[in-house]
Amino acid sequence: MDFVYRFPVVRGIQATREYYIAMIPLKMIPKLFPQDDEYVLPEHRAQRKLNTARIPAISKYILNNRESYVFSALAASIDGQFKFCPIEHPDVGILEISMDAKLLINDGQHRKAAILEAISEDESLSTETISVVFFEDQGLARSQQMFTDLNKHAVKTSNSIAELYDSRDQLAVVTRAVISKIKFLNTYTDKEKDILGKYSSNLFTLSTFYNANKRIIRSAPITKEVEAFLFQYWNSVCQNILPWKELYNHEISKVDLRENYIVTQAVIIQVLGRLGNYFFTNKEHDLENYLHNLQHINWKRDCDDWKLRIIRVNGRMINNEEAIVLTCNILKTRLGLPLDEFEKKKERSFMDRK
Repeated sequence: MDFVYRFPVVRGIQATREYYIAMIPLKMIPKLFPQDDEYVLPEHRAQRKLNTARIPAISKYILNNRESYVFSALAASIDGQFKFCPIEHPDVGILEISMDAKLLINDGQHRKAAILEAISEDESLSTETISVVFFEDQGLARSQQMFTDLNKHAVKTSNSIAELYDSRDQLAVVTRAVISKIKFLNTYTDKEKDILGKYSSNLFTLSTFYNANKRIIRSAPITKEVEAFLFQYWNSVCQNILPWKELYNHEISKVDLRENYIVTQAVIIQVLGRLGNYFFTNKEHDLENYLHNLQHINWKRDCDDWKLRIIRVNGRMINNEEAIVLTCNILKTRLGLPLDEFEKKKERSFMDRK
């Protein structure tokens, strides 16, 4: 090998094959992994096609979090000559890779592309590093299998646990804080799962309330006043939905609540989110006074108010935006709140169909 790249590495063994872990300066990435714009049929390449729509979001994540961004390692195969030279320890040394060798990314192509885009906006990134795991290339079939193995068993985190751990998303922070302060919600909200089983000890998910809070505040900036409003609103809701109070006081069971009432359904929390937006944008209304009338709402599944609005003829819930609007119309009417023109139009259309 006449001309080589030389990287300090640690050598390891997986499935009887050697691999090497190196720390690569970000400015080296375009030299090691040049962009290949030639179209190749899926069966003849070892990677999925680059989804360029994902790149700006990842690049923005780097640039907006210069002091705290984090990336997992890239995985790459070496198609060409290379040599490992131990130094002092048999598994620590220098990896020499011929400059004529082709390096193929098996996992991390979107990270790589986003890093290049971020460097173009902030050159100070170029001296930072990312770990790269190098494997010996063993042909297309092996590279395709590596890509499958690296991605097939990856488990996407639930939205709830992402919002539980996310300290950058201020709405997630506020949602956690509000739920933790309201005993009923804190008791019955699952902070890890997005889908609850029939016999779950919880009734709601953190993700459901996060999305409902998005409906309430929309694009408003997060402030202490916003957090105080969300606490007041959800606390008042909890105080005035009688089936929730009856459950908390052990007057009905969770099974009874789930089977005979609609107030544990995620779509109803979104309805309450829409209702909350009315009070958020009309702060002259005394929300506690109006929400007191939630006590008079019949939340049972067999109530005529919900038929065809949010419950189908077969008894299943309707989970779409129109159902949310139509159901919120009922709540606003029962609470003595006016419907806007959009809501009136939806109501007329619904009554005509009915």
